[in-house]
Amino acid sequence: MPIYEAPGVYVEEVAGGARPIEAVGTSTAAFLGQAPDISAHLHEPVALTNWSQFVREYASTPGAANTPLSHAVHGFFRNGGGICYVVNVGADNQITGGSGGTRQGIDTLEPLERVAIVAAPGYSDAASHDALLTHCEKMRDRVAILDAPPTVPNLDVLTRTATISGSSSPRGRRREGAADAAPPPPDAPPSGLRPRPSDNGFGAFYYPWIKVLDPVSKEIVDVPPSGHIAGIYARTDATRGVHKAPANETVRGALGVTYAVTQEEQAQLNPAGVNVIRSFDLEGVRVWGARTVAPPGNEWRYLNVRRLFSMIEKSIERSTRWCVFEPNDEPLWKSIRRDVRAFLMLLWRQGALMGATPEEAFFVQCDRETNPPEVVDAGMVVTVIGAAPVKPAEFVIFQISQSQAGVDAEG
Repeated sequence: MPIYEAPGVYVEEVAGGARPIEAVGTSTAAFLGQAPDISAHLHEPVALTNWSQFVREYASTPGAANTPLSHAVHGFFRNGGGICYVVNVGADNQITGGSGGTRQGIDTLEPLERVAIVAAPGYSDAASHDALLTHCEKMRDRVAILDAPPTVPNLDVLTRTATISGSSSPRGRRREGAADAAPPPPDAPPSGLRPRPSDNGFGAFYYPWIKVLDPVSKEIVDVPPSGHIAGIYARTDATRGVHKAPANETVRGALGVTYAVTQEEQAQLNPAGVNVIRSFDLEGVRVWGARTVAPPGNEWRYLNVRRLFSMIEKSIERSTRWCVFEPNDEPLWKSIRRDVRAFLMLLWRQGALMGATPEEAFFVQCDRETNPPEVVDAGMVVTVIGAAPVKPAEFVIFQISQSQAGVDAEG
């Protein structure tokens, strides 16, 4: 309080108290792989905003932009992506990181707070899947998009968890003159091809590969779908919100799929967390699944639920840093309750949370019960938050029966 000594009128600016929690972005992707120019920006995350920029930075040889990484970036922007990071892993073609404190491969993504989606296009072996999932589980603010192999001996192997028996590299159809690719991956391990489970659902697995028109050679090639899927995540986030499952969405640029999965076959794959890309006569090529690789029956089995909660957690964490070193008493607890409730109220009004009233949709508790003396003495302030996410309508069922003419449904 300033000291006033002379009579007069004084105007003071005082803080209004409210500190709005702003939702963090959820559509920035990061892609790892071998660039057409294997020496370009080696192990350096580079932010890109369009396809032309990728060609300038990573395809120094004209007409050489035909790699799984190239097609992923092209598919990302074509499907609605706005910004992505690209990490060129170079000639060793490994994404699993460095050693001796050196950041390489996927380790280079750790300092990037904006990243919410991670993919390594075409890396379909168990070791690569494990590296992507481990990274996302450690960071907790991003999910991995995992590619199935280009071909599988039978669909049953997609429902069985793979074992780590070596590393494979992305492969696909290449035209003459394209950058050299690594040797083909080994035959599918007998244990299966499904990624290991992630208890908190930090990854999603997609099958099959898709057919696209190469942007340089204008030939039809088979490519892994992860880049296009990442673009669909970004498009759905922008048009509907992160709470909307990124499924039943058109895969822009896809001319077909490498394997036409039937309804009966999807009934086998869906419970195992395999998100199928289907080709329909009228609707075209669409993503027809929105599950994570969480175990069956797990509360994190839906992709939109996982991504929504990651967004909520990160948004609250970023916007409440002002609390650190504040006096740990009732005014602080009240401020936290007010700010978090306002944020969750906004999400509820946007349709992200389930419930006819805010009380049904969420609760925020930060008081003497959550912060007894021993907690305060330990220098902690504890807030308990509960939220009811909206689950996707995965199975739409219409029950139809015959009725007599002139008899209404109630009679």
